Amino acid sequence: MELLNLLAVTRRHFLSRATLGLGALGLAELSAGEAAAQEGAAAPHFAPKAKRVIYLFQSGGPAAQDLFDYKPLLNERHGEGLPDEVRRGQRLTAMSANQAVWPLAGSAFRFAQHGKSGAWLSEILPHTARIADEICIIRSMWTEAINHDPAITFFQTGAQIAGRPSLGSWVSYGLGSPNRNLPAFVVLVTPGKGDQPLYSRLWGSGFLESRFQGVQFRSGKEPVLYLTNPEGVTPGSRRALLDTVKALNEAQYARELDPEISSRIAQYELAYRMQTSVPEVTDLTGEADSTFALYGEEARKPGTFAANCLLARRLAERGVRFIQLYHQGWDHHGNLPSAMRATAREVDRASAALVWDLKQRGMLEDTVVVWGGEFGRTSYCQGKMTKDNYGRDHHPRCFSLWAAGGGIKPGTTYGQTDAYGYNVADAAGNAIDPSKDEFTPGAVHVHDFQATLLHLLGLDHERLTYSFQGRRYRLTDVHGHVVKDLLA
Repeated sequence: MELLNLLAVTRRHFLSRATLGLGALGLAELSAGEAAAQEGAAAPHFAPKAKRVIYLFQSGGPAAQDLFDYKPLLNERHGEGLPDEVRRGQRLTAMSANQAVWPLAGSAFRFAQHGKSGAWLSEILPHTARIADEICIIRSMWTEAINHDPAITFFQTGAQIAGRPSLGSWVSYGLGSPNRNLPAFVVLVTPGKGDQPLYSRLWGSGFLESRFQGVQFRSGKEPVLYLTNPEGVTPGSRRALLDTVKALNEAQYARELDPEISSRIAQYELAYRMQTSVPEVTDLTGEADSTFALYGEEARKPGTFAANCLLARRLAERGVRFIQLYHQGWDHHGNLPSAMRATAREVDRASAALVWDLKQRGMLEDTVVVWGGEFGRTSYCQGKMTKDNYGRDHHPRCFSLWAAGGGIKPGTTYGQTDAYGYNVADAAGNAIDPSKDEFTPGAVHVHDFQATLLHLLGLDHERLTYSFQGRRYRLTDVHGHVVKDLLA
């Protein structure tokens, strides 16, 4: 794909130095080609298993010990200190590093096995339990970042330092969009949640062209900011203005051959078409009562996580490639038993409903749904622990997420942690350090997960590159392996 871009630039420079007629012909050809790419003419590297991704990002770091990773030993040794041989000298955050003792905290919630797969799930995820045979729970995720912002940035862009293109932007760049009236990459954020901040750079295009960035849809009368015509501006006058601006941009493009100018033209045209398509797709009033019964009555309230999950399905139906949902509220340093129960209640039903809804419509087979946060939580309590209350600090060395559909092996649990839920473990249950090797069987690094997602979409993470400032960049940097055991 990168080679094709280089060839295109070479041809552009040749045409710009040829006769006026040939230059105009070349410009027309290039404009048509870029429009086609935006509408889905870009091809995957190999036959994909999935056409799209819906990523339900749970910001704050959900504690796997209280959701997906049943650790009865923690309950047996509740209040005892974390053994040194389990901690293995791993770094701690400043929030708990100075504690005199790190008391183990057993989960306040009951666990049970569900489905034919026998997956262990917490009682606070009753709806997720009903889709146990549709999801793959990855218990052996690990990352290098121990604080929220670099950890979220790492998951979303492949680097802890801000400025790189986001995962959705890479997918948009690689595959384009099959719908010319909607963006290839749409972002939905549950409003009013507070907690750790979310920044628009998490869905930005970085050094890629701006047309590949995510477009945030909001609740309310104006789902996309500045999309509607100002008072007194008619559709006809807006069309005439855009035609004039387009002609000026095309003249500038012919002189400068800057691809960002062609991106600007494409974005103006897409925004004009979105004046009709966005109100249609965001209007949930036409959905059947049975759909709201599935997602819950919260789905009738624009902006809620449930409404965003339903909207994600509608966007997927219309060909949006990458749909990113963000839900904050999982940063449970204290008061975890009551706070996590409330947060789980906000997302559990709608997350499971989305999977069921896609399946009953025949869409789950080519849609990847991902549920998870940026890192895990410690097996010990941060701060003071009482009989009924505890909190957990950040923990990057092992955590869980789940994925479903789009070529993911359903009804499975991949990887495991040690008996304390503190380290990734091998098949025998012995703690291992995956950071010592480029690829450790059973462990799934953030870059491995990113490479696997791209693989499901038919993209080779090592070939999906972009040259910037003299270097070829990719989402997974120089790391990452496709985890073939996750594939159906």
